[in-house]
Amino acid sequence: MRKPVLTIFYQYDPWNATIGGIQTIIGSCIKYAPEGIRLRFVGVTSTPGVETGVWHRLSLKGREVLFMPLFQLEDDNRRRLIPTTLRYTLALMRRNLASDFMHFHRLEPSLATSGWKGEKTLFVHNDILSQVMQEDSDSEEQKSSKQTILWRKFPKIYLALEGKLIRKFAQVLSCNSESTAFYKAQYPDMAKRVSLVRNTVDGELFNPLSEAERTRERQALCARLKLSAETRFLLFAGRLHPQKDPLLLLQSFAALKRSNAQPLHLLVAGDGELLDELKSERARLDLEEDVSFLGPLQQPQLIELHQLSDVCVLTSRYEGLPLVVLEALACGTPVVTTRCGETPRLLSEQSGVVCDERSPQAIAGALAQVLDHPEQYPRASCVRDSRPYEASQVVGELYQQMLGHWEARMAA
Repeated sequence: MRKPVLTIFYQYDPWNATIGGIQTIIGSCIKYAPEGIRLRFVGVTSTPGVETGVWHRLSLKGREVLFMPLFQLEDDNRRRLIPTTLRYTLALMRRNLASDFMHFHRLEPSLATSGWKGEKTLFVHNDILSQVMQEDSDSEEQKSSKQTILWRKFPKIYLALEGKLIRKFAQVLSCNSESTAFYKAQYPDMAKRVSLVRNTVDGELFNPLSEAERTRERQALCARLKLSAETRFLLFAGRLHPQKDPLLLLQSFAALKRSNAQPLHLLVAGDGELLDELKSERARLDLEEDVSFLGPLQQPQLIELHQLSDVCVLTSRYEGLPLVVLEALACGTPVVTTRCGETPRLLSEQSGVVCDERSPQAIAGALAQVLDHPEQYPRASCVRDSRPYEASQVVGELYQQMLGHWEARMAA
């Protein structure tokens, strides 16, 4: 029996630093794929001189992968006048890249695949209701952010497009309970094809340091940043995008600084269209010495920050299940988050705090609770809450199901 071919479609370059949980999930799907599956990836390239539109046989995450970049993309961390998703979809329309199994991490590119034969799976990474459709409940501040959230301007168009495309998928796998329930209700004729799937964290990479190692490395980090050895670190990692509401993050940190005598420092790992606005806000709040914008980091650097930080903080408006939460917990770091996505369902009283109120005062209070009482959020509890999301297990189950489908198809 020949090996089945899986083709993964997403608009990024796996060999260059880019921000986003989807990229991490794709990396785990490649790393933990069984040898009985041949892998292809259709993306973009940010390396000058790489030939586009042809297959390149390369190594990724320790696996051989056929890689086809559709076009050159210099910086995937910044949005453009013509959305990258649109460019990617148009580039696909000139080709037929069908295979036995196809994984899509955005809906739009499947517009180009109507005649392609093979089993298609759509991964849904956000709470669709909050991301696109709940426009009437938006505050004025949220409405002002819609210039960077395209589908929130045109929710009826998105629903029409989705209704046309969604039934072409053999499976719709959502990491968010609300989205899963929405799709089952919205498309009852395909409810059996819609499932909740866990996002993943790679426990081989994300894990806690020993107490001695952590103390030594924290002192080294303080020395590099020219900070007091007693400094407590807060970490934000993600796109600097209205969805993540990093302005609320800075305002919350400022409120925490005003009410807390400890030496504190906020590490911001990421890039995006709000960077300049955030730097201005940092200056307005007089936080230049207390907030470091680190830009997009390679994975080893991000792992180090997770291991050394005292708390990971998210101020998002909406989420699916953010990978940064799982990565922080796997490194033994507690989480403070707004109430959105799946995070409130996985955190326990010993691994983090969920803020019901989206205000600087409420978030600062939650951060103070974690920083002032670290014994209530032990590293062992944080790691324990991340274990059900171990990449090798979750991805293994996904591939086991795929190979079952393949064997049944070959036996028919």
